[in-house]
Amino acid sequence: MSKPKILYISQEITPYLPTTDLATLGQKLPQSIQEHGYEVRTFMPKYGIINERRNQLHEVIRLSGMNIIIDDSDHPLIIKVATLQPARMQVYFIDNDDYFQHHAVSDLEIRETPDDNDERIMFFVRGVIETVKKLRWEAAIIHNIGWITALAPLYLKNSYNDDPSFRSSKIVYSLVSDRFDGTLDSRFVEKLKMDGFTDEMLKPLIEAGDAPDYIALNKIAIDHADAVAVADENVDESLIEYAKQSGKPLMLFPGKEDYAQAYADFYASL
Repeated sequence: MSKPKILYISQEITPYLPTTDLATLGQKLPQSIQEHGYEVRTFMPKYGIINERRNQLHEVIRLSGMNIIIDDSDHPLIIKVATLQPARMQVYFIDNDDYFQHHAVSDLEIRETPDDNDERIMFFVRGVIETVKKLRWEAAIIHNIGWITALAPLYLKNSYNDDPSFRSSKIVYSLVSDRFDGTLDSRFVEKLKMDGFTDEMLKPLIEAGDAPDYIALNKIAIDHADAVAVADENVDESLIEYAKQSGKPLMLFPGKEDYAQAYADFYASL
């Protein structure tokens, strides 16, 4: 009997990035779930701060080379991979010269160059989805952790809903306390409409007008996910309430220790 497959799309994973609660969750949850008998793969952005040599990243040529069009511009997709030891868990990295730096930086691009975050989110999410299609890896659960993953439910449930790799997948979105300041580009909705999304699909962003913020972005994720998990104790209460009102399965924060079983039970309930 084959193991159930779970795909994690994460904003941060330690030890590739400095330790934060979000980066720790990005590492420990997939690793613990793998130890519970699941087959796991994980994706994250290839931020410039990641040391490729020390972490033994290498490009996967057969997966790289595709162009992703955003706002009528082509952006080459580069895929790199590393193996997280001692769990022997594969971690895939989404890379591109336009959105992720290849020289020393002091912080993550999502904070250093926030003006590009709307397109960076679109590129990252679409890059993950297209790579998984190439891998022909059909996950039972696709769990998205961190706001840079917030468009994954939108794309998976609308643009890729008939694709054999995803049509049976349950999409989980984790609400986290990590947030961005300010707003995304005022043309964010316009760019998403170029990918075929309607006003109804983008309702929270439409309501935000020219100032799509962290709350609106997370509401989009909740709207299109199958289920929602609260990842830490400091998540915005208005988002938890929005998730409750959606009527979708909701897992409240299970604590910082021994949470793997809670997540495994939540996945099984879907």
